[in-house]
Amino acid sequence: MIERRIKALRRELKKKRINCLVITKPANVTYVTGFLGGDSWAVVTSRSAYVVTDSRYTEQAQGQCPHCRIIERAGPMEKAVTKLIERLKSVHTVALEKTTSIADFEALRKNIKTRIKPAADIIETLRRCKDSSEIRAIPAAASIAEKALRRTLKQVKAGISENELAGLLDFEIRRLGATHSFDTIVAFGPNASRPHHQPSARKLKKKDTILVDFGAKYKGYCCDITRCFVVGRSTALYKRVFAAVEDAQAAAIRVIKPGVEITRVDAAAREVIKERGLPVYGHGTGHGLGLEIHELPFLKTESKGKLQTGDVVTIEPGIYMPGKLGVRIEDDVLVTETGCRILTRRCPHESLLSAWQS
Repeated sequence: MIERRIKALRRELKKKRINCLVITKPANVTYVTGFLGGDSWAVVTSRSAYVVTDSRYTEQAQGQCPHCRIIERAGPMEKAVTKLIERLKSVHTVALEKTTSIADFEALRKNIKTRIKPAADIIETLRRCKDSSEIRAIPAAASIAEKALRRTLKQVKAGISENELAGLLDFEIRRLGATHSFDTIVAFGPNASRPHHQPSARKLKKKDTILVDFGAKYKGYCCDITRCFVVGRSTALYKRVFAAVEDAQAAAIRVIKPGVEITRVDAAAREVIKERGLPVYGHGTGHGLGLEIHELPFLKTESKGKLQTGDVVTIEPGIYMPGKLGVRIEDDVLVTETGCRILTRRCPHESLLSAWQS
C-alpha cells in the first residue's frame, strides 16, 4: 500500500515538474511512509524516499518504513535535510509543503542551493479518497469509540462533572487500545449551545441533557462522533429540536453519492432546520477525516466540487439556543460507488440515557 502511495505521489510530482518534495506535516509523513512517530520529516524524489528522524525514533522508523531509507540526524532538522538534498545530484527543483512554518522554510531556502518553492495540498489531495486499508481502519476506530461510549454511559449518574465524564470516556478508549482523536467535548444542559464547549466542573442534574463529541484514533486513523442524551425526562422543546437535527442529518445522508455537489449535501441539512423554524447552525455540515480529524473535503455553504467514491465525511448538523440547549448528531459516512455507508451506525443513538445504562 505504501509503495502504491509513493508511486501515486511521484506521478503528481512529475506533472508539476518537481524533482523532490520535502514533507513536514505529520499526517502526510505517515501517509507516504507508514511512520507513526513524531518530530520527523520525509523526502521523496523520483528515485528514493527518505525518513529524516533522530535517535528517539530510529528503531520505530526502521520497523514501520520498509520502503524508505532512514536518515538519523544529530543536529537541526533543516541542516540534515539540506545535507541530504545536496547529495542528490538529480534534484533540480525542491518543493516544500505550504503548511511548513515560515522559520523552517526560510532556513531551508537560505541553505539549499537548488531552487525551492512552496507546494499546497499535493498529498492532501491524494489522501482524500481512502484506499482499502483506510476503509478498514476508520471503522475499527469507530468500533472502539462505540464500545468505549457504551461502557462510559453505564457509569453516568447525577453529580458527575463534565470533566469527570470526559476523563472516563478517554480512559475507556485507552483501555480498548486506542487514544482520543481530539479533546473530548462533554456539555451538560445549556452548555451544549457552545459547539466547542470545554468540559468544566458543572455537575449533572437529575433532569438534564448531555452532549458528547468524541473520537478514537486507532493505528493512526480517526473517527468523529457526536451523541446527545436526556437524563430524566425530556422537555417538549428538546424533543422538537432533537427530531429536527435527526431529520436534518438523515436528509443530508440521503443525497450522498459520487458526483453530487458538496453544497447540495450541506443545503439538504440546513433546509430541514430552516423549515422547522429553528436556528440554523453556523458551522459546516461536515468534513473529511482519516489520518487527521479535519481533512478534505469540507461540507460548507461556500464549498466547491463534488463528492467522490472513497471520501469519508462527517455529517453533523446542530441546533444551538444560548442559555437553553444544544443538540448535534454526528456520524462518519463513506461514499461508495452506489451511494454511501454509515460507519458509526452502531454507536448509541437513542436519546434517553436510561436505555443505555441497563
